[in-house]
Amino acid sequence: MNKKTEVKNLPEAKFRAGAICATVWKNTGNIDGKETSYKTVSFERGYKDKDGQWKSTTSLRVNDLPRAEVVLKKAYEYLVLKDQGNGITEEVVC
Repeated sequence: MNKKTEVKNLPEAKFRAGAICATVWKNTGNIDGKETSYKTVSFERGYKDKDGQWKSTTSLRVNDLPRAEVVLKKAYEYLVLKDQGNGITEEVVC
């Protein structure tokens, strides 16, 4: 019997400032029948609900904006420096 194993796409890098986190993902897809890879960045803010359970959202409060700017700049720097092939990478685990 042949079992298919589902491969979970793990983050390539994460950048966190307080409750704000930007995650870099490596993706693959097909363009005109040719397999290609590309990177995406997801963004979230963690918070606790009224029951004390951790949740996440992409909505920001005004005080979140400076931290959002920091993690998005770090994700951008990571992608640009890595694409230049200079070997300088930084990974921060969320």
